[in-house]
Amino acid sequence: MHEHVTAIIVTYHPDLDALDQLITSICDQVSNIVIVDNSPDIANLRTRYALAQLVYVAMQGNAGIAAAQNAGIQEARQQDASHVLLFDQDSIATSGMVRQLLTITQQIPDIASAGPCYLDTRQDNPPPFIRIEGLRLIRCACSIDTTVRVDYLIASGCMIPMSVLDIVGDMRDDLFIDYVDIEWGLRARHHGLQSYGVCNAKMQHQLGDTPLRFLGKNIPLHSPLRHYYHFRNAVLLYKESWVPWNWKYVDGMRLCLKYIFYSLFAKPRHVHWHMMTLGIWHGIRGKSGQLHHIAS
Repeated sequence: MHEHVTAIIVTYHPDLDALDQLITSICDQVSNIVIVDNSPDIANLRTRYALAQLVYVAMQGNAGIAAAQNAGIQEARQQDASHVLLFDQDSIATSGMVRQLLTITQQIPDIASAGPCYLDTRQDNPPPFIRIEGLRLIRCACSIDTTVRVDYLIASGCMIPMSVLDIVGDMRDDLFIDYVDIEWGLRARHHGLQSYGVCNAKMQHQLGDTPLRFLGKNIPLHSPLRHYYHFRNAVLLYKESWVPWNWKYVDGMRLCLKYIFYSLFAKPRHVHWHMMTLGIWHGIRGKSGQLHHIAS
């Protein structure tokens, strides 16, 4: 099989030192790299990186992560890529990660995507892979040289065969950001395909902002604006008839707990509460795309 892995890195006002580390970690593991920049001006990136295998796509402003990923996928198609490998700007691949993911995508016939076990050094433990069975959320612990079935993978580090994208379709860009990877993973399952977490493929990744310390644990925390998109897009997804009802129920219960927790403990509390509530209201109304102003 022709192997041509195109890495797609979506950036938005990136920390250039962190981006250096990501590019260095993957440049010898992939065929080429596409940087899709959502910042207003990409000039600083063009002058910083001059690798022959690197292509730039400028979105001319923040078009959202899904639209940027789709632009990168389009570029990968033009380069005859066999697989795309999605990255956020704050990840670092370990040596051999790409080969391990590629091997799994070639071994499993019904595979939708493969992703690494990632470690956020700010968290207490590596985040587990997740799937929902019945009315239970299963946290899949990793062991060496195993793959685990999951409902979805986080976008960063996710490898998708181009043939799968031909079946499932690209990312849903009207979600803008948040639940984009979840929606795509569930859509792939609706098409009879399965995503897998690959335990011996490792990646460093920072999830969200500085974690919130609560009862001795570090809890992932996002900005109020990200909470808007998170809650709005969750509601939009619950309204889709093809999403399994038990998945809606279990994820909805988790969403309720997040709403209560962040309303009480994320500062400034009233701003987080307002943005989450607005997100729920806009989801009920069917509003999607980028939030341009709050008074609506």
